Amino acid sequence: MRGEYKVVGGKLVAVELEVVAGRLAKVSVSGDFFLEPDEALDDVNAALTGMPADAGVDQLAAAVTGAVDDGVAFIGFSPEAIGIAVRRALGKATGWHDHEFDLIPAQVLDPAMHVALDEVIAREVAAGDRPPTLRFWDWDSPLVVIGSFQSVKNEVDPEGAARHHINVVRRVSGGGAMFMEPGNCITYSLVVPTSLVEGLSFERSYSFLDEWVIGALADVGVKAHFVPLNDIASEKGKIGGAAQKRFAAGAVLHHVTMSYDIDADKMLEVLRIGREKMSDKGTKSANKRVDPMRSQTGMTRAAILESFAASFARRYRCTTSAYTPDELEAATVLVETKFSTPEWTYRVP
Repeated sequence: MRGEYKVVGGKLVAVELEVVAGRLAKVSVSGDFFLEPDEALDDVNAALTGMPADAGVDQLAAAVTGAVDDGVAFIGFSPEAIGIAVRRALGKATGWHDHEFDLIPAQVLDPAMHVALDEVIAREVAAGDRPPTLRFWDWDSPLVVIGSFQSVKNEVDPEGAARHHINVVRRVSGGGAMFMEPGNCITYSLVVPTSLVEGLSFERSYSFLDEWVIGALADVGVKAHFVPLNDIASEKGKIGGAAQKRFAAGAVLHHVTMSYDIDADKMLEVLRIGREKMSDKGTKSANKRVDPMRSQTGMTRAAILESFAASFARRYRCTTSAYTPDELEAATVLVETKFSTPEWTYRVP
């Protein structure tokens, strides 16, 4: 059995092994990493040999850590990375190339429908009714989408929202507010089985699931990088941010919003948190802080969406897909019974 794991921003770790009587045997770790001193590799292999085949990443990493001296240096990888590679060898964890993805192009819908579709698609991926899915958003009306744990009264100015006819919907994932008007930002949702992030902490899974879009940004001429915990930035400043939700049924929802052409002054009239973030920067004009994709690429939003989809398809096996009538119906019901209700929207005082 063989498993591989490429550390985000680091090196490749490969593990070959056998399973004998429920335990790991003939374990051999290799890769393009650096390890000092050399003989520590024998200690790593010995530590893994005899471990239960159902051991989790934390157990495997702890065994490796406990078997080496304090002075051993793991360069470009870690004991956790070794544990993930072991789990992949055993078929308990998966990599990007183990899956074929559904790719759903942008379709104009009520923005609240996209919030509901996040939950619908996640349920289906967890149940195996739909493969891992990347879908791009498009919408026909303005909306503020707040994080699952945010307070409406703390985040949204009701007078500003009413003046600009902007409603508020709470999503299922955490993170900050999304100020969405037609054509003002680029948003996508990626739903994958939990096996793809097996052994990764929440913090590490953000950069892992964002790695493809860093490459997609490079394809449109933007030199971008990941900023922990959940931001994506270029040399000119922040481009966007990610939010994530792990479903107990076995799926991970990871979505990203990047500014394209945001009316920053209107945003600050609607979002209270925007004012607070601006105040600690000593910046009088929001337009000095916003660095939209439009100015950095010179491309239309539609062209960027098309390029992003093509970039993902070049990296991974994909099939172009669409929403089914049943999915749209289920999302409509969720909008009516959950996402548009005061009980959900104002569940955090």
